[in-house]
Amino acid sequence: MAYPYTAALVGAFLYILQQGLMMNTGSYRGKAGIGVGFGDDRHLERKIRRHGNLAENAAIFIAVLALTEMLVGTGPAVIAFGVVFAFARLSHAFAFNSLGGSHEKIEGTKKYLVARMLGALLSGLTGILLSLFLIYSVVTNIA
Repeated sequence: MAYPYTAALVGAFLYILQQGLMMNTGSYRGKAGIGVGFGDDRHLERKIRRHGNLAENAAIFIAVLALTEMLVGTGPAVIAFGVVFAFARLSHAFAFNSLGGSHEKIEGTKKYLVARMLGALLSGLTGILLSLFLIYSVVTNIA
């Protein structure tokens, strides 16, 4: 069995990103004096969703990436899945760095909307393709 080195590196990177987003959200909460929820603060709402969206997607992706890597080994496909997903999550986090990526049409909105769309689309497609690759690898290994 191969060790999931790629999954470990991607997981470590995503966890650092996750912790950074968590600290950013917590710091903003302290400054805004909002302990739970987001009140009517759209900046806090965006920070919560930026952090939450990564949490919702990263863990299952890393688990499937590690299973795939343990089954087929570290190769170009596994590395590509990890790199593309990490890029997608960075793109999404960047988009939610501005209200232009989530709430308002402000100057420079287009780049944030494109980054959000790219992040969401690449996250979803990478997850689906990785899952199909894992299914294929399992089925062809059993047959």
